[in-house]
Amino acid sequence: MERDQLVMGLAAVFAGITVLLAVLGLSYSLFLLVVAVPFGATTYFMWYQASGRLAEQARTRRVRREPSGFGAGARRENVRENRRRARRNGRSGGRTGGRSSTDAPRTTRRPTRAEAYRALDLEPGASTAEVKRAYRSKVKEVHPDTEDGDEESFRRVNRAYESLNE
Repeated sequence: MERDQLVMGLAAVFAGITVLLAVLGLSYSLFLLVVAVPFGATTYFMWYQASGRLAEQARTRRVRREPSGFGAGARRENVRENRRRARRNGRSGGRTGGRSSTDAPRTTRRPTRAEAYRALDLEPGASTAEVKRAYRSKVKEVHPDTEDGDEESFRRVNRAYESLNE
């Protein structure tokens, strides 16, 4: 509190100097107006600090940091929520063995190469470019955010693509 009073007192002194220079600048020389500008800026910033508005703005920016880009916020919030949930359930919140602790244990098996080709509607022995093209088009069809999308088929297509890329 004492520090804020000191800064506010210094801001008042700088304000007085600014007013004096501005009046003298209008009366005698325009150069003094140019000199008054830095004093005015210093006055403003000191007042802004002493009034607590600078700290308040910093606090609200830290809290309200809004994500940019499509869907960025939801993923961050979900990750935070999953970590909290994992901590409550007794699992660690950090990463272990290259996998996040919030990842579900792997219970599904990888498809065979033939099953993977069928999942992507490809002929066996297709080139990597064809696999990639088929994967992208299939993902667009079955993505859970689309109207006809299905989460399980989306996972199946992803597993198929991963097994063909190995």
